[in-house]
Order: sequence, then structure tokens, then C-alpha cells
Amino acid sequence: MAGGTTAVTTFDYNGKKAVATGAGGAIGGEIARGLARAGAQVAIWDISPEAARAKAEEINADYPDRALPVECNAIDKASVENALKETLEHFGTIDFLLNGAGGSHPTTTTTTELEFFDIEPEAVQKVMDLNYLSAVIPSQAVGRVYADKGEGAIVNITSIGGGLPLSRALAYSNGKAAADSFTRWLAVHMAQTYAPRIRVNAVAPGFMITEQNRFLLTDRDTGELTERGETVLSQVPMTRFGDPPEVVGCALWLFSEQASFVTGAIVPIDGGFSAFCGV
Repeated sequence: MAGGTTAVTTFDYNGKKAVATGAGGAIGGEIARGLARAGAQVAIWDISPEAARAKAEEINADYPDRALPVECNAIDKASVENALKETLEHFGTIDFLLNGAGGSHPTTTTTTELEFFDIEPEAVQKVMDLNYLSAVIPSQAVGRVYADKGEGAIVNITSIGGGLPLSRALAYSNGKAAADSFTRWLAVHMAQTYAPRIRVNAVAPGFMITEQNRFLLTDRDTGELTERGETVLSQVPMTRFGDPPEVVGCALWLFSEQASFVTGAIVPIDGGFSAFCGV
């Protein structure tokens, strides 16, 4: 059902220093690996120290001394400041920030058992924070580094669900919409207030089978598509799910000097989903 190719690096990031939040996950982890493959040193910020360590070990096995695991809760300002301090002690500076923390939760997704009217505001707030504040707070911390040196790049991982709200996924869709808006706002603010060489963009992945959504799109027992999985593919002109490595090339380009006049962009990587009206 997925049929992408492994990302091929055409960028040279030797000497560059990067932070990747949520990089213990699928898409953030692939982009972190892509940065390391291109020569950058990458701090793997993740709320799970085990996930951060495992991803760093995986990357370092192929690209020695490129990855640094750092425990960080991206929606907690003190945790982010501590992670920044640890990263700067090792790297000295930061050139790239990937905001990849995010996700959903069943308590904010409507089902036949859970109606919209019964979703708790506290549950909505948690998922909103996970998808919105997880971009805001690290951008505040690393953005100050960029403001001091007059340059830097931020890439947020949002979602096609930010521009086209996904049915059932109440808080996730609204959280990603907020992240999209924040991307545009911050792009203007950093360029006008601090330096034009500070750029902020986003990649908006479409449907990709990861551990978070695997059993929403495929049957746990048979591996066949669920009804929702079939509905999704019927709306994707390329008629397949994407693969996390297919996001890497665009993210690396947005970090690069080849994208030096690109800021405030939200790039869909969705097999045509967001371009298709359904007929």
C-alpha cells in the first residue's frame, strides 16, 4: 500500500548543528536521520529518554557521532530550556530546528461510542498543546539563538489535517491548523523583527502508516484496509499511502540555502490528497 523510495541526500550539511523534537517518532526520526546522513550533528529531543537514546544509537551506528539524545518535553518551557542548554554545551550553536513533536489521542476522536458532545475540554487541550505549543515553545528557545546570530531555519511538521480538517479527528485537526497559522506568523515575525535570514516553513505530510495510525487504517488481524483506510486511498490520486522517508527531501531542502527565499510555506506531501476535490 505504501510504495515510496528511500530518500537520497543531495545536501551537504557538514558542520551544521540541528535540533529535532519528537525525533523518536517515525517522520521526525527519518528527517533527523536525513540531516545526519547529510553531515549535520543532530540533537534528538524526545519526551521519552529511551526513544531518544534508541534513535541516536540507530543514527550513530551508520553515521558515527552525529546524534545526541536529549530528554525533552516540548510543551514544557523549563524542560525545553534545559534541553537547549545541554545541546548548546555540546554543539555551541544551532542552525536548524525541526519541530516534530505531535500526535492525537482516542479521547478526542469521535466514534460511535464517543460523540462530539461528550469529548472533554481537558482532553482537547492536551492534544491541542501537543500539536501547537510543541512548535511554539522550542521555537521561542531556539529562535532566541537565531535572533542573536541573525540567521537560522525552522521546519515544522504539520499535517494535511491542518488545512483540510479530518473527519473524527477534532483536536488533532485543530491543533495542526494552529501550527500552520503559527508557521506563517513566525515566518513574518522573525524576518521583520530580527533578520531576513531567519526562515520558518512547514512540511504537511498526508496519510502514512505509522505506529500511531496503523490500526485505524489497517485491520489488526488481517492487515487489510479498514473502511477508513479504503476511504482515504479513494481520495489520494497516487492511490497509495506515503512513506516517512518521502518527507525527508523536502525538509532538507527547506533547511538549505537552495530555499533561501522560501519562508512561510507549508508544503503538502500527500500524493495529491489536498489537490483532489473528490471527482
